[in-house]
Amino acid sequence: MKITIDTDAQSLEYQAGDETPKRLPLYSSEAFRVVSQVWLRQEWNLLHWQSFSWLGFQLWQLPEDVLRLQEVIASVRPDVIIETGVNRGGSAVFFASLCRALGRGRVISIDIQIPPELREAVNACPLGDLITLIEGDSASAAVVDRVRRSVGPGQTVFVFLDSDHSKAHVRRELDAYGPLVTPGSYIVATDGVMAHLADTPGGQAHWLEDNPAAAARAYAAEHPEFELRRPAALYNEAFVEEALTYWPDAWLYRLHPPAD
Repeated sequence: MKITIDTDAQSLEYQAGDETPKRLPLYSSEAFRVVSQVWLRQEWNLLHWQSFSWLGFQLWQLPEDVLRLQEVIASVRPDVIIETGVNRGGSAVFFASLCRALGRGRVISIDIQIPPELREAVNACPLGDLITLIEGDSASAAVVDRVRRSVGPGQTVFVFLDSDHSKAHVRRELDAYGPLVTPGSYIVATDGVMAHLADTPGGQAHWLEDNPAAAARAYAAEHPEFELRRPAALYNEAFVEEALTYWPDAWLYRLHPPAD
């Protein structure tokens, strides 16, 4: 994509591939979408998204996504938040802080490997009593069974997938944890933005097809009890640009129990 911004004329011209160049008013919603696509690629490639933290624990997410996630948790008020991908612990602590503020809920966070020093830091933090760390393959039968047994009858469950982002692994996680999600809640397959980053310096060509969003779309197509439904903003929804996210086609909303 070629972009030319003329601040004096307050216009933006862009050309995608061999298409005819288009000129837009610089401060229009259409121009905002174009600029956002470039900014997201730059932000990801320069690792700006790795500069944030939550209560001292690194939180590798786009801030816009985190704030929207907070709105959803506050609305769903889950009893159990299942997270795959502990990483630096920031998201587990983030979820636990929301549980504490809401007076409800706990976190189960899973990763293939959890360094001892990270486990110690999470357990020692003021929210450690709300976090259960499980080491192992998030989609393995042993780990899934342990998680299932830890969810009590009638408890509301929200699931957040942020571990291995290959399409195959995300699909395994969706198959494993989708049945645990309660109607009115979500399972979120994060980082489908990979499909839009394949041609960046840090990207890989296979991401065009091999990404979490592709897994989420396939899962929704086969499971009518779920639908892809981006959460609406609580305020000024008309101003929201769907492209300003690392999680396109991520939010799988549970409509009802599966048919017998």
